[in-house]
Amino acid sequence: MNDDMNEQIAIIGMAGRFPGAKDLDEYWNNIANKIESSVRFQKESHQKENFIPYKSTLDDIDKFDAEFFKITPADAQLLDPQQRVFLESCYHALEDAGCIDLPEDMKCSIFAGSSISTYLLNNIYPNKPLLQNRGEAQTLWSNDKDYLATMIAYRLNLKGAAVSVNTACSTSLVAVSQACSSLMNFETDVVLAGGVRIEVTDTPGYHYFEGGIFSSDGHCRAFDKSADGTIFSDGCGVVVLKRLSDAIAAGDNIQAVISGYAVNNDGNDKVGFSSPSLSGQSEVIREAWEFSGVNANQISYIEAHGTGTSVGDPIEIAALQDVFNETTNRKQFCAIGSVKSNIGHCGSAAGIAGLIKVVKALQYHQLPPTINFDEPNPNCHFPESAMYVNDELRPWPQDEVPRTACISSFGIGGTNAHIV
Repeated sequence: MNDDMNEQIAIIGMAGRFPGAKDLDEYWNNIANKIESSVRFQKESHQKENFIPYKSTLDDIDKFDAEFFKITPADAQLLDPQQRVFLESCYHALEDAGCIDLPEDMKCSIFAGSSISTYLLNNIYPNKPLLQNRGEAQTLWSNDKDYLATMIAYRLNLKGAAVSVNTACSTSLVAVSQACSSLMNFETDVVLAGGVRIEVTDTPGYHYFEGGIFSSDGHCRAFDKSADGTIFSDGCGVVVLKRLSDAIAAGDNIQAVISGYAVNNDGNDKVGFSSPSLSGQSEVIREAWEFSGVNANQISYIEAHGTGTSVGDPIEIAALQDVFNETTNRKQFCAIGSVKSNIGHCGSAAGIAGLIKVVKALQYHQLPPTINFDEPNPNCHFPESAMYVNDELRPWPQDEVPRTACISSFGIGGTNAHIV
């Protein structure tokens, strides 16, 4: 690990909501107990044969304490549920970190991203009287991605940078990386970082097309031989970060330490715009490991992007193995998993879902299980690799080095993020 305390970042608070979990304790409990949180809905007779009636959603997105945040009922009605839920989670994360009332001279920033506002498309836009009454400007900043971070900064009186990050599926982990950089550069003292995705629709489910990204039966089977796609889901997560030296000096509750991080893009070194790149993924992993000073033999768990697609999973394992091969020839010593098998793919909140899962696993000293795994994908070549899929809850032993884990998040369009 890097010996320079100022080159490490402390996670001192967390909050979030995920399918089947109203808080992070319930989230970890679901993961530890191998619970799958997608729900099968009644299939309507008029829907096409390739319609898969599965959805992985958040409960009670219509419930919001507007008065607590000094938001009028009329403004709350216009506000995208993504902004509402993320605002609540940011407040709870600051509460968890003991940072609700920061000193005036302490600068707090936020880096965060959301998905497209389906609430605007499906609920607000068709309501012409409401649009005419509230106006285009108010509607825009209540729903557009650009205003997620600045709206939070306004509501919570944050005086540091407020930056909305949008890199598709890697959004929230890129936000964490940007937050770490801001702390390293001494631009800020405390940072909120995370992401949210909430889809508002009357049609619970999706259309399956052979060869596409979606699963044929509503289940995500990361790294399994029968994996044929993912299922998208709702989710919201946020962490509070400080420089490690500052967190120690303040007596903060340090829940985990980020020692390395990196972000890059594939460029055009791949089959197509939406395709993954082995070289792009290898490079971002290598850069994060070098930044952290971690030895590959010290890494004992990897929370993979792990979408459960027949193309994506083997490329991800090959990219990781390329970097492992540079410093070790040990086989199957590092556990790997993907929370997408439990909750689905949270899009702009996918990376933060994985990061929070890892922090919880570190706290409980347990390697989390990946579900829907029966037989390894032969194209992943696990027996010849440093990795094995962890499919049961197991103790996470600690040797002479701290328990060390990595998290990957890769976005369509090629922006990759990796954190140690």
